[in-house]
Amino acid sequence: MKIVAVEAIPFAVPYRKPLRFASGEVHTADHVLVRVHAEDGVVGVAEAPPRPYTYGETQASIRTVIDTVFAPEVVGLSVFERERLHAVLDRTVGNPTAKAALDMAVWDVIGRRLGVGVSELLGGYTDRMRVSHMVGFAPDDVMVAEAQRMRDEHGVTTFKVKVGRRPVSLDTGACRALREALGPDVELYVDGNRGWTAPEAARALDEMADLGLTLSEELMPADQVLGRRWLTARTSVPTVADESATRPGEVTRELLDGAATMISIKTARTGFTGSQRVLHLCEGLGTEVVMGNQIDGQLGTACTVAFGAAHRHTSRRAGELSNYLDMADDLLTEPLRITGGELRVPTGPGLGVDVDPDKLARYRTDT
Repeated sequence: MKIVAVEAIPFAVPYRKPLRFASGEVHTADHVLVRVHAEDGVVGVAEAPPRPYTYGETQASIRTVIDTVFAPEVVGLSVFERERLHAVLDRTVGNPTAKAALDMAVWDVIGRRLGVGVSELLGGYTDRMRVSHMVGFAPDDVMVAEAQRMRDEHGVTTFKVKVGRRPVSLDTGACRALREALGPDVELYVDGNRGWTAPEAARALDEMADLGLTLSEELMPADQVLGRRWLTARTSVPTVADESATRPGEVTRELLDGAATMISIKTARTGFTGSQRVLHLCEGLGTEVVMGNQIDGQLGTACTVAFGAAHRHTSRRAGELSNYLDMADDLLTEPLRITGGELRVPTGPGLGVDVDPDKLARYRTDT
């Protein structure tokens, strides 16, 4: 079953409110819908979310590299020749979300063609994941109100708190307000998006030592090599490598260098094939993982929960699966729903979701 065409369709959906964190802020989901057409008429879909302040990709660059570099090379390959497909993609450096979306759309084609869910093809461990919700920069009372709303409306009890502001007391105070308002049974962890120096991060963790934080993610830049080792060695809070460890080689480096003790896996940047390689490496090294979020829409979130639920190792922790709620609308015909603090894997062949053609026509920006 050969690939006969690949589309990269830009679309823009506004967020209900700006999402703010140490590396930037976003007001609109300027994403790319990737569609892979197979010769028997089956079409697979995936979503590429550009993050120029993290990976250097833009909506325009994703479209260009797919249209002019990747598509001419992968058209004519069988969807089952995934190793050959990745040999083609790997000849071009960078462009992680463009590659990931192509990979996941191909998996969607395979699942639809075989009449099997992608999550089953990947491993089929469970049919759902617990949900972690990201709380972004805002006044303390606004952050607390958002977390309380997510707990009351969706049953979410795990929260990832964005940090990395200066002075550090802005964020340590916010985390303290969240703990006091939500109580001891709610899980809190922090993500700095590389915003602090090593001394600032150490001071922040010391100030929050009594808050029961379960993880700390990317509190400082990856190129502060000695500082990251020093910080990880001095804290009992597990250190998560995210944007500093996007490929197996980077994962190995961060873990063996002592710069991190856990890894965040994001299907938006490593697809299903690359994410499995990272996951199996972490399993071999005895390292825990968490399923991260790249401010994905519902299509991207469906990919994350499909992968996370498919494997025992990724399903242990709550996955970051709720950012799509910040979008004013989405492209899917049937919206995802978080109930009881969990998100189920959509049922049906492939990813189990379909793009609404009317919504795509409304939000696409190339017409």
